[in-house]
Amino acid sequence: MGSSWFTFNLGDFSYAFLSVLLEGVPFLILGTLLSGLIDEFLPSRLMLRFLPRSRFWGVCAGAGLGLIFPMCECGIVPVIRRLIGKGLPISHAMAYMLAAPIVNPLVAVSTFAAFRGQGAVEFTILRLSLGYAVAVAVSLAISGLPMARILRPRLIASLGETHDHDGPHALPVRRRLTSAMHSGVRDFLDVLLYFILGVAIASVFSTAVNQKIILPFASNDWLAVATMMGLAGILALCSTSDAFIAATFVAFPAAAKLAFLVFGPMMDLKLIFIYSSVFRKRFVLGLAAGLFVLIGLICVRLASTGL
Repeated sequence: MGSSWFTFNLGDFSYAFLSVLLEGVPFLILGTLLSGLIDEFLPSRLMLRFLPRSRFWGVCAGAGLGLIFPMCECGIVPVIRRLIGKGLPISHAMAYMLAAPIVNPLVAVSTFAAFRGQGAVEFTILRLSLGYAVAVAVSLAISGLPMARILRPRLIASLGETHDHDGPHALPVRRRLTSAMHSGVRDFLDVLLYFILGVAIASVFSTAVNQKIILPFASNDWLAVATMMGLAGILALCSTSDAFIAATFVAFPAAAKLAFLVFGPMMDLKLIFIYSSVFRKRFVLGLAAGLFVLIGLICVRLASTGL
């Protein structure tokens, strides 16, 4: 029932909700398990020893970690929380959080496969390069902000509670694995509620709103880019599969599809809720607006060059 542009159907909503939920939960579980292992087995001194001392190079290194430790956007937030607790600077963690869902081998392969016949090599390189550049730029921009303006008070209060368990009095491996599982379960339950709320809202928009209403915006570069970024935020797709959806929007210019594929893995409806489990809500909203403007301006500029 509803108007021609908004029609809610419980069956369609249920299918979309379960599809996104079942697609994202395995990555969420993987991320929370990894967060538990990091909490238990990664010594702070070891991680800090290998970090570049320069803020710039540290952020650049953080943005490239996805090539070694690929993570989906659904599971990376618990990992980031643990890394910050281990002493990783927020700017370095932010670079990894924003870039890893794009700058990783799985996404490169899926993007290439989705855009075969549409300049797949160039498009894949553009997506990974732009994702990396935006992550570095945003992370450097927030590096001067005080921690109290970025992190939730509860997380700040817990930063000093992270202890390393290495040394001559280390616990047996079995007990450490059990402790890692407990930490991972706590992280999973903390993030799961935010994830479900985000998926539910995204599913309503993706199934109830008639997407034909966006087609008239394809002929204008500014509107096309903004529309595709807005759609990416609403659909809340996984970065390993979103390229196959983007490739179907043949009426839109390549730059608009590029905006879809860079903005979506960095910020969508479910991520707004997931990020809010770690970051202050005002910071999350500011980050969303900043990413929208920065990626939009870059992609409109690319569109003006003929992309």
